[in-house]
Amino acid sequence: MLLSDLIAKLIEDMLEEQGGSLELQRNDMAMRLGCAPSQINYVITSRFTPQHGYLVESHRGGGGYIRIVRKQMHRDAYLMHFLASIGTSLSESEAKAMLRNLFASRQIPENTALMLVAAASNTPYGDIEDKVLRDRVRANVLRQLILSQMESR
Repeated sequence: MLLSDLIAKLIEDMLEEQGGSLELQRNDMAMRLGCAPSQINYVITSRFTPQHGYLVESHRGGGGYIRIVRKQMHRDAYLMHFLASIGTSLSESEAKAMLRNLFASRQIPENTALMLVAAASNTPYGDIEDKVLRDRVRANVLRQLILSQMESR
């Protein structure tokens, strides 16, 4: 497991234990994990974003901390937020990360998540040599599949 995955898992576990809201001190966490504080920052800024369903506040100064709050949204609002975050282009790794978060937040069942991950992988788009076009097609397909999930309720 990569260090960034370990940090993200630890933060997610702490959020779960504390009911979706967490205050942490970056330096303390870095010392506990034996890493640089910048690695904690990287994970927070890349994985705990509004697009992934989190609010992050940073309080600086002596005794400063970072507050992470998991947003509580109804399923359709979450899916609309997800749709908006897809944009016009989406790489395979971006799509998989977003779908992992969608599944982890219990917005879609596992079988649907597996189907969406398969549709977002590079395999179905193997004949599209132009990476820019491939990522645009992936975004369009994923957007339509998410819309179909919203209509099926």
